[in-house]
Amino acid sequence: MKNILIIGAGMSSSSLIRYLLDNSTAYNWKVKVVDQNIDLVKIKINNHPNGEALSFNALDAIERRPEIEKADLVISMLPARFHVEIAKDCIDLKTNLITPSYISPEMRALDQEAKNAGIVIMNEIGVDPGIDHMSAMKIIDHINSIGGTIHSFKSYCGGLIAPESDNNPWNYKFTWNPRNVVLAGQGSAACLKEENQFKYIPYNQVFNRIDTMSIPGYGQFEGYANRDSLSYRKIYGLQTIPTIFRGTLRRPGYCKAWDVFVQLGLTDDSYKMTESETFTARDFLNAFLPFKTNIPVEDKFLLVVKNDQEIFDKVKWLGLFDGETVIGFENASPAQLLEKILVNKWTLEPNDKDMLVMFHEFVYDLHNERHKINSYMVNIGEDCIYTSMSNTVGLPAAICAKMILNGTINLTGVQMPIASEVYNPILDELEENGITFFEEEMVLENH
Repeated sequence: MKNILIIGAGMSSSSLIRYLLDNSTAYNWKVKVVDQNIDLVKIKINNHPNGEALSFNALDAIERRPEIEKADLVISMLPARFHVEIAKDCIDLKTNLITPSYISPEMRALDQEAKNAGIVIMNEIGVDPGIDHMSAMKIIDHINSIGGTIHSFKSYCGGLIAPESDNNPWNYKFTWNPRNVVLAGQGSAACLKEENQFKYIPYNQVFNRIDTMSIPGYGQFEGYANRDSLSYRKIYGLQTIPTIFRGTLRRPGYCKAWDVFVQLGLTDDSYKMTESETFTARDFLNAFLPFKTNIPVEDKFLLVVKNDQEIFDKVKWLGLFDGETVIGFENASPAQLLEKILVNKWTLEPNDKDMLVMFHEFVYDLHNERHKINSYMVNIGEDCIYTSMSNTVGLPAAICAKMILNGTINLTGVQMPIASEVYNPILDELEENGITFFEEEMVLENH
């Protein structure tokens, strides 16, 4: 019997755990899941005979190493900053490792050590990163195989609320870490390339420079730029491509309203607000509005947004004009206070379903013609446990785990799923699980 150790039983782990347990008898696996909340683990294992619930501090090497040593494969679902220490243990103990997170410079530096140990550390095997890489590389490899030259690649992904559960004017609810949503776009300018010109979008401009697109059956979306599009040129073998852009999807109107929060300073995480524990939402908003005697907060806000009623209604729905309820967050940054307000309004209800949307646009030249391929995937979650986010993060990692354990993947070192022998079988099995890409191809005129 082969042992799988899953570290972390949070929201994104649900579908991963279910898949591995469902296949454990056929493949003779023992699935151990560790989390500091052992009750959560027990719920997700659900008394499966091949599952085992563990509770220890996975950040403590002394506690985790004995279990890593017993494992044939470790899957770390911890926050990304903790993966490197897990990876060092896996190298030392010659245990294969999977993470769904981006490869950090510290993780990349372990490549040769992992190869020397004869193990694979497969990263970026979730949805974004993960399914985005695999679905893009499948099309890139196809275009290259027919002799095409790629001129432009644009890629977007978004975790959203399913249409049947969409009941608020923002058309949005949290489907992953709320803090990451509040801080989106901060840290550095978004960098991209457009028609051979390098472009940089500073944080205060990210949410007012958006692309729009339509996805059949699901309507309109808008996309704002991710921080780093340029690094994908090397990953995808597109070093000379004239245009490359990666972005995040939202429904129309979200970015315009969110930009107001950015411009006012409500998303700033760099300082603490004095006496923040006494603030109501109204106090919080008013702290960023001009001082004007005898003018209500609502009227001051309307002046700021130039009487845009749509933005006003969105902000009112969030409760930011509420002067009764104290938020109760001591020594908080603006971003922390905003997050707490949003969590109260954007949390998935028990019967809600989320939606994961991915959209790729390729423009390429072949035989003196310019072609465009639109490739898109829309996946609806099952419920508030087996969400689309959980399915699209967990299933690629789970299928990859199966391939490593059965010897289908023989790579070593620090890897990501961009080789056809990795992405083809995973994409095929994802399609069997309802995660399906549809493609539209056309010849562009006037080229």
